[in-house]
Amino acid sequence: MRVLIADDEAPARERLRRLLVEIGPPWRLVAEAADGAEALAACGAQPIDVALLDIRMPRVDGLACARALQDLAAPPAVIFVTAYDEHALAAFDAHAVDYLLKPIRRDRLQAALGRARSLTRAQLSALHEARPEREHLVATFRGGITRIAVDEVLYLRAEQKYVVARHAGGEALLEESLRSLEERLGDRFVRVHRNALVARDAVVGLEKDSAGGCHLRLRGIPERLEVSRRHLPEIRAWVREG
Repeated sequence: MRVLIADDEAPARERLRRLLVEIGPPWRLVAEAADGAEALAACGAQPIDVALLDIRMPRVDGLACARALQDLAAPPAVIFVTAYDEHALAAFDAHAVDYLLKPIRRDRLQAALGRARSLTRAQLSALHEARPEREHLVATFRGGITRIAVDEVLYLRAEQKYVVARHAGGEALLEESLRSLEERLGDRFVRVHRNALVARDAVVGLEKDSAGGCHLRLRGIPERLEVSRRHLPEIRAWVREG
């Protein structure tokens, strides 16, 4: 069972890491995060069965992270690990399996993981049966988080450590890598540049500028997206084929 630890304090992550080693199989630590945004990115990039989340974290806190995780195709079970007891009601409203107060005892963590293991299968089964067809991306926006329907995204462009998701309503930042997004959404997006993917159904046409470069016209937005020389033959052939 794959576990993620999210806590902004390194000693707290180290303690949970040691406890997981002591508890042993089937529990295996596969990812760590220093805040909720990093946790969301990690859960979007690989399968996670259980997320151990602190509540008070910078950027995106544990509660907001837990709510956003429910939008994933296979959301992890959430166990809150915190030094504060006043958030318990909100934690269970966010579908937490358990709420552990620091310092964490090994037997208490092991019991919570056991509950998470049994709940995870049932929850995932129910979610897969009831899940609507529309898929979403989880993005950061003005210090919080938001969901963007994949079918509303026009293009994805890598910029420094973020990926910008451009949609009809504006832009939002993703912490998932462009390569990971391409692997996950490759049937709906096409690579046009080393730093950009374009939604196939958003393309209106291909045009050449005065300098000889080629750009894609996209529905609903004025800007044009550059097509690199490397990808141009494939994109030109694809546009011609309709």
